[in-house]
Amino acid sequence: MTLARRKLMQLIGLLGLPTLFLLVFFMCPLLIMLIYSFLTPGLYGGVDWTFNHLNFGRILGWADTRYDRFDPVYIAIFLRSLKLAALTVLASLVISYPAAFWISRMRPGLRDFAIFLVTLPFFVSLIVRLFAWVLILRPTGFLNQGLMGAGLTSEPVEFLYTDFAVILGMTYVFIPFMFLPLYGSIEKLDMAQIEASADLGATRLQTFFKVVLPATLPGIVGGSIITFIPALGNFIVPSVLGGAKVLMIGNLIEQQFLSARNWPFGSALAMMVMAAVLCLLVVQLRLARNGEAAQ
Repeated sequence: MTLARRKLMQLIGLLGLPTLFLLVFFMCPLLIMLIYSFLTPGLYGGVDWTFNHLNFGRILGWADTRYDRFDPVYIAIFLRSLKLAALTVLASLVISYPAAFWISRMRPGLRDFAIFLVTLPFFVSLIVRLFAWVLILRPTGFLNQGLMGAGLTSEPVEFLYTDFAVILGMTYVFIPFMFLPLYGSIEKLDMAQIEASADLGATRLQTFFKVVLPATLPGIVGGSIITFIPALGNFIVPSVLGGAKVLMIGNLIEQQFLSARNWPFGSALAMMVMAAVLCLLVVQLRLARNGEAAQ
């Protein structure tokens, strides 16, 4: 057996099982969802195996029949989901970027403990953590009691069941997804370049934009992508902290599958989310290539 053939067999042996796993548990469900999105909903749930392109028409605007009609509310919900996910990414970045710098400059033992604290919420159930925020944000909660006790407001402020509550909850949940890629990039910063920039007369702001930001851009892009994707399709946080007032695309998909039992339309909505995610991944790949070419 030649060396090239031996390496090929080793590669197949290493990647064969993970590839099979992804095909069975990732690609096959996606293929089923794609097929369902072009079928007719069954009378009592499930699907009727007849072609129907109007599931996408209800979202994008070409459905105008007796049973399937275009409703701009679906686009509005999708755009709101994009907005809330983008604001979640921005809030996570604003919090995680300075925190990653601070932790990366700690002594090793304290630094490891700080990273452990960042990941500590994963050891507690998400539902428990979200209901803790309900206790904080509700009209009789700790936040309103503190504001009224300090004389900053005379009546409870409506924090719960608002866009603010959903963004706050998703930021709290997804901060580790943003922090860890940022920390990996910041830890690799060459301090000699920062010192050289200062020696050459650059201000701190110039050093940040000319040296620090380009070096940490891969972490920013990676953290933003892996924060945005789950935030876009999240339905637990809006359900608990947004209630019926803040409906995101994940909640709409959940309703179509579980309540309305319209599996084809739910599948079409899911495919719309997947299309948005694929576009983001293409952008990430191009930014990464541009960054490598610049270096």
